[in-house]
Amino acid sequence: MRKYLRELDWTTIAIALLLCAVGLVAIYSARRAQGDSLLFMRKQAIAMSIGVAAMLVVAYFPIHWWQRWTRLLYVVNIGLLVYVDFFGKVTKGSQRWIPLPGGFHLQPSELAKLFVILTLAAWLASREEKVRSPRTLVQSLAYIGLPVLLIFKQPDLGTSLVVMAIWFGMMLLAGANFKHLGAVLAIGALAFVALWHLNILEEYQKSRLIAFLDPQRDPRGSGYQIIQARIAVGSGQVFGKGLFQGTQNELLFIPEQHTDFIFTVIAEETGFVGSVALLSAYALLLWRFLRLILQAHRAYARLIAAGITTFFAYHIIVNTGMVIGILPVVGVWLPFVSFGGTAVITCFLAIGFMQAIHRQQHEVMF
Repeated sequence: MRKYLRELDWTTIAIALLLCAVGLVAIYSARRAQGDSLLFMRKQAIAMSIGVAAMLVVAYFPIHWWQRWTRLLYVVNIGLLVYVDFFGKVTKGSQRWIPLPGGFHLQPSELAKLFVILTLAAWLASREEKVRSPRTLVQSLAYIGLPVLLIFKQPDLGTSLVVMAIWFGMMLLAGANFKHLGAVLAIGALAFVALWHLNILEEYQKSRLIAFLDPQRDPRGSGYQIIQARIAVGSGQVFGKGLFQGTQNELLFIPEQHTDFIFTVIAEETGFVGSVALLSAYALLLWRFLRLILQAHRAYARLIAAGITTFFAYHIIVNTGMVIGILPVVGVWLPFVSFGGTAVITCFLAIGFMQAIHRQQHEVMF
């Protein structure tokens, strides 16, 4: 056990725990005005504890141990997504959650991100020499197509885009042809236009994009959240208004401020300095992930590291971008900080797989 603990990357774990601590304070502040801050903190703390335990278990197994279970993991992923489609709880028009005892909910679409990374990495590693062919590219899209469609059907456009970003990052690292990837992006843009005009996209999804382009067009409707988020971030100025002193927060001007818009609470109360400190912690975390990609000797481990790095980078960039108004609102949370049990457990599981890769490199070095 001592040898196992020595082989862990404690710097990465410390960054994750620090981000969790920031998240607990921000969640407490975000829910204070509604009088249930301690309840939300307790739920998040329980999920974090489960996540840490799961991380340590996952990190114990050699990373290539998971490769033998690829088919089972793919089936489990599809099974959970199909189950939630039939029996999931509907909240605010979306059917994404499986109710659990104790008032908790499992969100299979969050775990699907990791399932896709683990299974796609094995699939690509077995086709390393064919990855530049158009046929392999099309087959890889078909491989992730079913989970993406099931997630999109919930409807959950944000998570569908995360999975597609993960696919793109892993294909890029695997050595796919740039022209082929560019063609996929072009086809994706055309498909989005078709989804829009065929009214396959939900009305709220269309409203979010329109609000991003012109929030003042509907300042009390679809543009309200963007406008209030900008006010909250800007009002923090350099040093912020102080912990638990945010007026946008306390007066409940920002919907979903404890989940997707948690960054507004941090920016308003700690200002530019606190926001930069938070983003610096994320930058350090991503840098340590990038080191693992460069150090990994085997394709399977390298592809998993690439998928997890893309997963975190996408969430961080898109969440902060949509809060400050430079990207559309797509319902993407901030890793370790936003409220969400399945989300934080997924993040710790991802860290666990990165720890397994780190341990493998540690054994190679020593």
